[in-house]
Amino acid sequence: MGGESKTKLSSSIPKLAAGPVGQKIRNIYKDRLGQFSSRGQYERTNLLSKMDEGRAGGGENVQLAVYSPPKLSRPTFKEATSHEFHPTSTGQSFGPSWSTHWFKITIQVPSHLRDKKHLEFHWDSNSEGLIWTQQGEPVQGLTGGGERVEWILPDGWRDGKKHTFYIEMACNGMFGNSPGDSIQPPSPDRYFNLQEADIVAVNLEARALFIDFWIIGDAAREFPGDSWESHEALQVNTAIMDTFYQGEGSQESILECRKIAQKYLGENVDSAKVYDNDNEPLVYAIGNCHIDTCWLWPWDETKRKVARSWANQCDLLDRYPELRFACSQAQQYKWLKMYYPSLFDRVKAKVKQGQFQPIGGSWVEHDTNMPGGESLVRQFLYGQRFFESHFGERCTTFWLPDTFGYSGQLPQLCRLSGMTRFFTQKLSWNNINKFPHTTFNWVALDGSQVLCHMTPAETYTAEAHFGDVRRSITQHKSMDQDATSLLVFGKGDGGGGPTFQQIEKLRRCRGISDQIGLLPRVKMGDSVDDFFARLEQKAQKGTKYVTWYGELYFELHRGTYTTQGRTKRNNRKAENLMRDLEQFATIASLKPLFKTGNESPDSYQYPKQDIDDLWEKVLLCHFHDCLPGSSIEMCYDDSDKLYAEVFERGESLIKKALQSLGLRDLDASTNHKHKLVAINTLPWSRKELIKVPTLGPAHPSKYSLAGSVGHSIGLCSLNDVEPTATIKEVRKGVFQLENDRLTIEVERGSITSIYDRFVKRQVIPKGSKANQLVIFDDKPLYWQAWDVEVYHLETRQELTSGESTIQEKGPNRVSVVTTAKISEHSWVKTTVSLGSVVSHSSDDAEDYIDIDCEVEWRESMKFLKVEFPVEIRNTEASYETQFGVMKRPTHYNTSWDMAKFEVCCHKWADLSENGYGVSILNDSKYGFATCGNVMRLSLLRAPKAPDGNADMGRHHIRYAIFPHTGTLSSRTVRTAFNFNNPLRLAVQEKVWSTNLSTAITLVPDHDGSSLILDTIKRGEDDEDVSRGELAKRKGKSVILRIYESLGGQARGKILTTLPVKSIYKCNLLEDDEAEIEVSPQRKNTLGCSIELRGFEVATYRLQLEG
Repeated sequence: MGGESKTKLSSSIPKLAAGPVGQKIRNIYKDRLGQFSSRGQYERTNLLSKMDEGRAGGGENVQLAVYSPPKLSRPTFKEATSHEFHPTSTGQSFGPSWSTHWFKITIQVPSHLRDKKHLEFHWDSNSEGLIWTQQGEPVQGLTGGGERVEWILPDGWRDGKKHTFYIEMACNGMFGNSPGDSIQPPSPDRYFNLQEADIVAVNLEARALFIDFWIIGDAAREFPGDSWESHEALQVNTAIMDTFYQGEGSQESILECRKIAQKYLGENVDSAKVYDNDNEPLVYAIGNCHIDTCWLWPWDETKRKVARSWANQCDLLDRYPELRFACSQAQQYKWLKMYYPSLFDRVKAKVKQGQFQPIGGSWVEHDTNMPGGESLVRQFLYGQRFFESHFGERCTTFWLPDTFGYSGQLPQLCRLSGMTRFFTQKLSWNNINKFPHTTFNWVALDGSQVLCHMTPAETYTAEAHFGDVRRSITQHKSMDQDATSLLVFGKGDGGGGPTFQQIEKLRRCRGISDQIGLLPRVKMGDSVDDFFARLEQKAQKGTKYVTWYGELYFELHRGTYTTQGRTKRNNRKAENLMRDLEQFATIASLKPLFKTGNESPDSYQYPKQDIDDLWEKVLLCHFHDCLPGSSIEMCYDDSDKLYAEVFERGESLIKKALQSLGLRDLDASTNHKHKLVAINTLPWSRKELIKVPTLGPAHPSKYSLAGSVGHSIGLCSLNDVEPTATIKEVRKGVFQLENDRLTIEVERGSITSIYDRFVKRQVIPKGSKANQLVIFDDKPLYWQAWDVEVYHLETRQELTSGESTIQEKGPNRVSVVTTAKISEHSWVKTTVSLGSVVSHSSDDAEDYIDIDCEVEWRESMKFLKVEFPVEIRNTEASYETQFGVMKRPTHYNTSWDMAKFEVCCHKWADLSENGYGVSILNDSKYGFATCGNVMRLSLLRAPKAPDGNADMGRHHIRYAIFPHTGTLSSRTVRTAFNFNNPLRLAVQEKVWSTNLSTAITLVPDHDGSSLILDTIKRGEDDEDVSRGELAKRKGKSVILRIYESLGGQARGKILTTLPVKSIYKCNLLEDDEAEIEVSPQRKNTLGCSIELRGFEVATYRLQLEG
């Protein structure tokens, strides 16, 4: 080795240290980032100071004039612009709340701005607004308060001439007019200051750098602190700041900063090219604009929110080719068509291009807990028909991101409406248990399933932040089966939808994924249907998604089952009315087809237009902030008017149909010589007491026994009643009411004993009291109208009632009345009644304890309920839901069980054990709980936000205790139907009307008593009925909706005296799916056999001859 030459090593590192170099203190440098893009003491020198290249306002550049319509009116463009406008200026305030002000704006771009690259008009009145062209075209929505204040000026306006446009200013913010906290009742006298009305030359490079810096800063903050990706992001943003300040914020320094940003973001983030590669994405971003059809604003304001929001989206779809915008609620599309036809045409063009996606298939984004089964059907029927008739396609995805829980029958109804997919996210709000799945098959009570996806970002109004994209994976719970997810972004609830900033942020997120990694790769350009189609393809290839059976119970907002009791009562009443109307109208419209030998000429026509209008009103009120009771008072003023129209018009149409059938209502001319009948619209026989009014001096009011067989329209004869009801005071203040089955004792309004003599059984536990009114403190954590929290149960107090007095002494009906004082301003008067029972062994007998409540309610943050302890033991109670039954725990074994301390039921709840049970029936309530052996019906709440007067005033509530032998059976189901559908007294003017009652009959087999014929209507597209939205179908047809109500296979026969040509089983949209054999049954009667699986909903179309 000695003497050999050595290789000289070279190094770029100097031999001697130039000086000390310290490690950057990471948290300090991260905190420093805020100086660069935030308002405050540095904004005059940071990036914000370079966002504009110039601006002009006032003087000859921007001239403002205003017209203020009177009385909170909302005139059309044509009406408003026909008035005189008066000069105004920025700095002025406009109001009060909910008023409208129209501004005429004349601008002239000054010479120093005409050559600038990008000109916008900025308007900020701190309220919502809509820009209209001089020709009356709505072009841009405005939010105010610094959000969405810009409108890109047409290039042709750089000509130095004056140009005019209009702004319709609405005196409300995006979330109404609350005085501070958004859910508080709105202030009636809020005023809005017009603080900006300027022509602005925007520095697009500075604007782009702002978003670059924002997203890279998020990476520095949100990537793991020990990751290279986080450290590199901080270094890049630090370099950007240093370069900007060293260049004194010059345009050259801004361009250099953008080049630095490309090291982290890549080179293509300024266009949709960023998505043009084959890298596999995990997150699919979909624009959405959730507009609550009413909430903190009335319906009339929603109509304008739709125009403002969708005009914005049409503009963004022109500017950003990758954007796909999904939008639900057929009602909102209809409003747009009615009030903004030119904008509707723009939307229609975007739908055709595949950019604007109608979704959801329903009339509104409705509540699914409280609407009846047929109401849910009509949401889909009317929604899908609207989308198909206007856009040529039906929806395949049910879209319901903000509704407060999901009925266990929705998957079946979706499948029957042509939808195989479901999207939501609301269960992420659960405040007790975390829902365990993201992508799964949701299975209905009958076994039908839909593929469900709940966005792991856990919002339907994502801001498209870096964190939203990251959470789309970190919060994903189904990655064993599939790791992809939907990211639904855009301003929502109050409307708005995606902003250009959000779209730009997503471009940069994709750039980071491709350039740096670690962040889940996001993609835009696919639709919601594309996303679900990929999931379905994976299932076809063998992926087995997990399943969830039954309801998707929402562990929050349980108070919505009770809040706004009048609206809920109106809903139940309207649903019953629509059922009867369609049934009467169907039979009346087909009367000429009957061969009774007594036909007379009749011009009656099925009132399809009227029926559609009424249904649309009812469906609108099902919106998920209307029926649940979580809107402001103005919304309930609106819904009260709609319901009043439904009841007035609906009753008028029923009377007209009955008149065509030879029946009329009783009136002042009715006397004892007229033949009175009771009309039964339910498909089984009934024997009930009915009170006949006074028919003359010698014919006072009395009870009669109405009895009928079950047909489409059963006419009940009226007969004398065997006097079996008695009442007596057995001890001081204790009254014994008795009929031929039950003996009950009532003391101070409470029922201390119910003895069923038929089976020799005491129903009430010793020492307990049924019909016990109880009141609770009701102060939820935040959402007053929405929530009732579990701790309210610890505040239970029994109401003390006064003495009971006899109201009815028999012999056909007996009753006692009692008044309980709640407070100085509130009271409850209860009437407990017992009627004669025809036969305690008869399935059609009325053998329940009837309780009527009149309540004067003036409380604050209290909850009124009524309790029924029963001598029954079971770990589950049964509750009626749409087209079926939900079983829920009566215990608190687990947190999942305890979370259901308040649940939704419809007409009945039941607690049964082997051999015996008790059902609680109601006529208008939806909140219930069964804890151990105590059944508890929720009556009234008193929240003070967002409606400060919710439920105040007089209420009438009716419920009943129905003891029964055996377990839950069709007796409960039928008795609850009877309870909610009283027999209707009428004068029979023509004998042949009796023959019409055999038009349609459902005859159950021995195992088919659980079959319910729920709907009789005409076919939507019958040539004599169709309104022309879709292709007409030759001839006439009848639609029957039948369901199995108890959860077991059931068989029966459909019989009809109509001239039936063929019978088809069809879907809810009335598409034929299978023909069913028709055969003669008896003289002049045809029929077919049917078989339904447990909880199946089946629709049959009877095609008639001729």
